[in-house]
Amino acid sequence: MNRTLRLSVPLALTLLALAAGGCAALGGTRHGQSTSLVDYIDPSGQGRNFEPTIPHLRLPLTVGVAFVPSANPHYGTTDDSFTEQEKVEFSERVVERFERLEFVDRIEVIPAVYLRSKGGFTNLDQLRNLYGIDVIALMSYDQVQFTTQDALALTYWTIVGAYIVPAEKNDTHTLIDTAVFDIESRKMLFRAPGTSLVKGRAAPIDLQGTLKRDSVQGFEEAGEDLIANLDVALADLQQRVEDRPDDYEISSRPGYSGDAGALLAALTAGAALAARLASTRERA
Repeated sequence: MNRTLRLSVPLALTLLALAAGGCAALGGTRHGQSTSLVDYIDPSGQGRNFEPTIPHLRLPLTVGVAFVPSANPHYGTTDDSFTEQEKVEFSERVVERFERLEFVDRIEVIPAVYLRSKGGFTNLDQLRNLYGIDVIALMSYDQVQFTTQDALALTYWTIVGAYIVPAEKNDTHTLIDTAVFDIESRKMLFRAPGTSLVKGRAAPIDLQGTLKRDSVQGFEEAGEDLIANLDVALADLQQRVEDRPDDYEISSRPGYSGDAGALLAALTAGAALAARLASTRERA
C-alpha cells in the first residue's frame, strides 16, 4: 500500500492541476470542501512510520468512529454544508452497523476535538489509550461543485488512489470514504466509499441557493450509498479472514465467555485448511 501511495500521489496531483486548469480556461468556477484521510495518516507523504504488520484482533473488539480533520476544509467559497452535528449523526449510523457484529463489544464516537490535523498514527495511538479502542473507522469526504459550460473532469484522492469522474454544468459531486484500521498493526482492514452526483439546473440569480441545497442533498445521498456499501464490506470481512488466514491473528480476551463469533470461526477453519494442505504437500 505504501508503494501505491508513493506512485499515485504525483499522478493525482497532476490530474488535479489539469482539471483545475481546464476549468479556469473555460471560465468556470469551482467550489468545494474536503478532508483528506491520506494527509491525516501519512502527513509526510512518504509512508514514514506507516509499515503495516499482521493485525492481532482480540475479541470482542472495541471500535472508534471519527471524521478526520483537515487543515484547510474550505478550498472554495461555499459554506461547509456538512456540519459537525450532521457528522455526529452520521457517525451514529455507522455505529449501528458495527453493533450488529457479535465480535464487537463497544463502539465509541470520537469527538472532532480529539483528532489533530495530520496527526497520523501518533494521534491514533493516543486515542487508543484514551478510549481503549482497538480498531477505528476513519471517515473523510470530498465535495466539489462546478458551475461552468463545459468542465473537463474532477479527481478525488482516496486511500486507494485517484477517483476520476466527468464534470458538467452545475454538477455537485460528493464522496464520503470510510477506512477501517487496526491501530496497533497500522493495517487497513477494509474500506467503504459512498458517492453522489446531483445535477443542478439553476438560473444565475438563484445559483448560490441552489448550490447550497445541492450540497446538502449530495452529502445525504453519498451517506446512504456509504451505509449500503459498509454493510457489504462488513459482511465480506469474514470471507477475507477465511480466504487469507495468514494475514490475521485472532484471539479471545481473558474473561470473555461468549462465542468469539463468525470471525474467529472463519479464521480457525482457514488455519485448519492451510495446515491440512501443508501436511498433504509434505506427504507428497
